Amino acid sequence: MLNALQVFTTVVVGLMVGVEFSVAFIMNRILDALPEDSRQLGHAHGGRMLGALMPFWYIGSLVLSAIWAVAVRQHHGAGLVVTAAGLLILSVVMSILLLVPINNRNKTWTPENRPADWKQQLQRWNRYHYLRVAVIVAAFTLLVTALV
Repeated sequence: MLNALQVFTTVVVGLMVGVEFSVAFIMNRILDALPEDSRQLGHAHGGRMLGALMPFWYIGSLVLSAIWAVAVRQHHGAGLVVTAAGLLILSVVMSILLLVPINNRNKTWTPENRPADWKQQLQRWNRYHYLRVAVIVAAFTLLVTALV
């Protein structure tokens, strides 16, 4: 049962990392290459879609990691899992404090109502997102290492 939890948690976190990595290094570059109105509409649509899904994924990953940490608290690799769970907590806090406020604004914008600084706000979101991706990649790496 523990092995199934470990593998399932690692896969869930790994898929989340893949999605967020893709947003940072693929999707945003594709959207940024579009004409201005299409670019902004694409970012808004992506913010609505992923904004609805990712909270469950982040919290689910954190809960699974916490269960794993409790299950192995007396075993080899427990520190790695606890640290990974801590990093996932950090990613949730970063999301709530830094990224979600910008995304909540962005997902309501249209070419007619977007603010003059919409590009700067998206650039700020991207900088925070790059940092969050680094945090969740580190958490994933620790979980994979704990499997060994």
